[in-house]
Amino acid sequence: QLTLVESGGGLVQPGGSLRLSCTAPAFSLNDYTIGWFRQVPGKEREEISCIAPNDHYSYYSDSVKGRFTIFRNNAENTAYLQMIGAKPEDTGVYYCAAVPRSAGIICHPTIIKIDEYEYWGQGVQVTVSS
Repeated sequence: QLTLVESGGGLVQPGGSLRLSCTAPAFSLNDYTIGWFRQVPGKEREEISCIAPNDHYSYYSDSVKGRFTIFRNNAENTAYLQMIGAKPEDTGVYYCAAVPRSAGIICHPTIIKIDEYEYWGQGVQVTVSS
């Protein structure tokens, strides 16, 4: 089964940094849009960032814009979400997901909906607390 594997979650102090990783053991991420999602108890899963194939386009939600950076390393077949200036409201379970290029080359929650993402990771917990 094609799935993604996330790593890098943990406890970070407010104002601190953390880097999440997402890799695909069984397929190449090169031709996929990668999305990062965050879920907190009692709320729907929220898309916070995505990057299109060939890195032509990226998206950030208002809640993370200017603090998070999404990028990928094709040689490592890994996508990353770099977090800086962590805030307590960043606490949650973070998921990466992938959807093929055929879904579109502009990744944005209004264009590629969450239920179109085909492959998901297991999620990693990020806790921002002192």
